[in-house]
Amino acid sequence: MATQTMPRPARAFVEHQPATSIVHTVRDMLARQPVGDDIWTALAWCVGILVGA
Repeated sequence: MATQTMPRPARAFVEHQPATSIVHTVRDMLARQPVGDDIWTALAWCVGILVGA
């Protein structure tokens, strides 16, 4: 489904949802590959979720 048809809050979450950056970071770490900039996004999401909980 194209994100352009979604309501603005849903579209913002789908385009910037936490699972992608966290999964990519963990996968790269387990494969002993460079994690790149995804690690900062993953850490920000983890901290945000922790604070929100």
